[in-house]
Amino acid sequence: MEMQKITNEGETNEEGEGASEAMLEVKTEEEAEPDHYSRLQSPFEDVYSEALCSGDPLKTNAGKQTKGNARLYRAGCLFLTIICLVLLLVVIILSMKLQTGSTICPGRNEAVERRPSDSTCSHEECQALFPKMQPKLSDCKQCANGWLRFGQSCFYLSSFRLSWDESQRNCSSRGGSLAVVTSRKLQNFLTKEGQMSYWIGLRHRGDKWTWVNDNVLTESYWADGKSAGDCGILTSDKPPENNWGKVSCEDYTYFICQM
Repeated sequence: MEMQKITNEGETNEEGEGASEAMLEVKTEEEAEPDHYSRLQSPFEDVYSEALCSGDPLKTNAGKQTKGNARLYRAGCLFLTIICLVLLLVVIILSMKLQTGSTICPGRNEAVERRPSDSTCSHEECQALFPKMQPKLSDCKQCANGWLRFGQSCFYLSSFRLSWDESQRNCSSRGGSLAVVTSRKLQNFLTKEGQMSYWIGLRHRGDKWTWVNDNVLTESYWADGKSAGDCGILTSDKPPENNWGKVSCEDYTYFICQM
């Protein structure tokens, strides 16, 4: 009986020791399992740390973005520079034009600013606009299209015929009157420019020949021979020394206006 007890106790002890070893092994395995699990829980951290360490993808994208921004900045600066140069060129051109002023009559900037929009004006209008400057600006008078300039006056040689009175009214509607020949130079000029016979502003009143401006005739260029009539004409196909004629004021011929 004692031997059996001892044997049973030995077996019991061995079984207890085996059970305790088995429990230790189980605990050891359970304690070891968290290590493998923890490794499985942080795979992304390892990948992220490797990516940070290598640095190739992130640095490449950042470099491309920086280069793109630099190109846009350079393009913007170039565009603004071109605009500034164009504006500077425009300002220089405008300033040069303002300093140059009118090339027709230099030195009359003040008169140009006050001159009316119409390119021509009558002698009376110009005197009213420039009472003090008129003597200096008389050489700058502009003639309308179809008019010829001589000295300080403009002359119009008609292409149609009227009577003397009708011719005078036509010239008045244009802002002038029939031509008044006051010098030999003007006589030569009108003879050279004309091709027909023209009324001039000369008429016989009472016992005197007078011009349309009421000045009495002092220097004449009558043609040789006698002629009848109370109004004077200028015949351009004759020498300027003697190409005036006396005809009836009711006749129809061409005329010369003066303004």
